[in-house]
Amino acid sequence: MRALVVDSLGEFYAGTSVREVETPAPGPGDVLVKVRAASVNFPDLLMTKGEYQFKPPLPFTPGLDLAGEIVAVGDGVTGWKIGDAVVGGARLGGFAEYAVLSASTLKPKPQRLSFAQAAAYGAAYLTAYVALVRRARVQPGEWVLVHGAAGGVGLAAVDMAKALGARVIAASASDEKLKIVADEYQPDAVVNITGGFKDQVKAITGGAGADVIYDPVGGDVFDESVRCIAFDGRLLVIGFTSGRIPTVSVNMPLIKGFSVIGVRAGEYGRQFPAKGKENQDAIWRMADEGVIRPRVHAELPLEQWREAFDLLADRKVVGKAIIRPDL
Repeated sequence: MRALVVDSLGEFYAGTSVREVETPAPGPGDVLVKVRAASVNFPDLLMTKGEYQFKPPLPFTPGLDLAGEIVAVGDGVTGWKIGDAVVGGARLGGFAEYAVLSASTLKPKPQRLSFAQAAAYGAAYLTAYVALVRRARVQPGEWVLVHGAAGGVGLAAVDMAKALGARVIAASASDEKLKIVADEYQPDAVVNITGGFKDQVKAITGGAGADVIYDPVGGDVFDESVRCIAFDGRLLVIGFTSGRIPTVSVNMPLIKGFSVIGVRAGEYGRQFPAKGKENQDAIWRMADEGVIRPRVHAELPLEQWREAFDLLADRKVVGKAIIRPDL
């Protein structure tokens, strides 16, 4: 089968290429899935350079989230059959024509979602759910400021926060992207962060500041977020796509009475398995009910993986870039 393989770590995906590899066989408890779509996430890009916290041994095939059809089942698998349309994911394996997944981790593909939409859903919306529901405990009517609102993780947070009844401020450095977000997701306000955003956020919130700030960007965005968070607010640390890991003087949370909360959705589920299952059940129930709308920015064949990666790295996506090994 064709697969995207990282043979060596390096900048600009120097050690990464599409090549022929042996098609895997499902072991006990596993299924073999024909991959119809796999979404591109920042951890995929970071792993090609060895800069993500999870560092798999070489060689490996990246790809966290995928959707496809079961073509073989391993011993002991019940509840699934050949031909079932499923969504699933692991830390590796999605950017290939076939992937082996544990049957216990699969979900039926919601009929409302295409394969591409289903692949765009899992990691981004699980992160948003764990951040907003489990960590921030957001309440209806609270102001939620979402940075990187046009990216996959940020747009999922806009969508999720609206579904939870929060008042949402979508923030980005691009007016063009903000218009798409406003037209398709109807946040309560949009803010272009170019030149600063503190005063805009305070004006929108009546001077109080945002109750919850969702920050996958870090760097200067985090620094300024500290200056426009409400008393008793929750500043959610999602990631550092700006490239700089910020710091905060602890007198600021003390004086302003806010919390800085780290979010690792996958690790949350590993630490608390029962809650992790509840989280997964909750987001897929929302997908089945149609209360959320994952957005696909582009669908590209496996051979155009570099273009898909660059769309994310260059901040050109609104939603998710999808790799289609079946094209």
